[in-house]
Amino acid sequence: MSIDIYWRIGTHGDQPSLRRRVTSRGEWAPVVPGSLAPGVRHGRRDGYSYVEHMADVARASEVSGFVGGLLPSFPFTDDPWATAAALARETTTYRFMIAYQPGFLHPVQAARMSATLQRATGGRLVYNIISGGGGPAQLWWGDRVDHDDRYARTSEFLDVLKGVWNGGPFDYEGRFYRVEGAGLPEPLARQPFPEIYFSGSSKAAIEAAGRHADYYLSWLEPFPDLAAKFAQVREHSAALGTAPKFAVRIDVLARETEEAAWDEIRRGWEHVDPSALASADGDSVGWLRSQSFVSWPVRHHRELEVSPNVWGGFHLLRGGPAFGLVGSYAQVAERLDELIGLGVGAFILAGVPHLEEAYRVGEEVLPLLKGHDVRVASPLTAALSDSRA
Repeated sequence: MSIDIYWRIGTHGDQPSLRRRVTSRGEWAPVVPGSLAPGVRHGRRDGYSYVEHMADVARASEVSGFVGGLLPSFPFTDDPWATAAALARETTTYRFMIAYQPGFLHPVQAARMSATLQRATGGRLVYNIISGGGGPAQLWWGDRVDHDDRYARTSEFLDVLKGVWNGGPFDYEGRFYRVEGAGLPEPLARQPFPEIYFSGSSKAAIEAAGRHADYYLSWLEPFPDLAAKFAQVREHSAALGTAPKFAVRIDVLARETEEAAWDEIRRGWEHVDPSALASADGDSVGWLRSQSFVSWPVRHHRELEVSPNVWGGFHLLRGGPAFGLVGSYAQVAERLDELIGLGVGAFILAGVPHLEEAYRVGEEVLPLLKGHDVRVASPLTAALSDSRA
């Protein structure tokens, strides 16, 4: 089985490490001496932009063996569509997984944008379909649609997008969308349709994923719980006559020794308020699941290690999902191997800082994956991979 491994590209600045939760890369925080992209020289900004830094991360992960990069989308980030268009020219075969909420685009416009990007990049667009976590972040977009209806809207959106992809005329009348005689024109029609990575842990999400996902994408969870979730998705999808593959989004902190990796966590934990562990302001079922795996109270960082090398405190050190992998290079590779054994066919890995950790994980962890056909980004890295076999 071939394995696709993506790297996350931060679209909202970056930290210098997990030891302190401060932004020093990009102008998402005040630009001061010591900042990067832009930096400060002789009291003035040095002219280096954050998109150039994201291009550095894309090039670094491409040459380090990642097949592509996830471009996240939140109210506090750059737009991933525009970012992908800018970064495509800086890479060769690197794919761009664009995260977006279907509710904020019309599906015909999304189809036209996607086909244009496919035509311009040689088919390097991948979708990460998200339907929102509720709370203030949803209201920021002016979206007051309830949780389950957001997934119903997503499903209709993808029905229309697929319907117009190969040309028209295509008619559709649903609860959320209505089109008449729609269809992409030549030469946009019949471009390769982007692979769909579908996120969501609720029953409504799994139902929609069964209809549309190429990959059902989950945050990392304790492995038995993840296996049970995959079984639920398989059962529901089989009833619909589909069989999505599985992908997991994982933060990684890997060092030469296990002790060195946990020491990095310890240094970051010194600045953490453990009471923030349970904070949430939306209706995300995935977030509620992640909190259910923690035994309270938590007094020490190792109490969040729910199984060997699976640690549930990453969100306190850098924001985002709670669970990731901590350990030596060999241990992290072993855990990834175990996940592949559960049926995982793709990973979205991440590390802070994204630039340096892309090189580290690509050079030290990916070569340790055993017996798997890891799809790489370019002929250069393919040759390197072959030479290691």
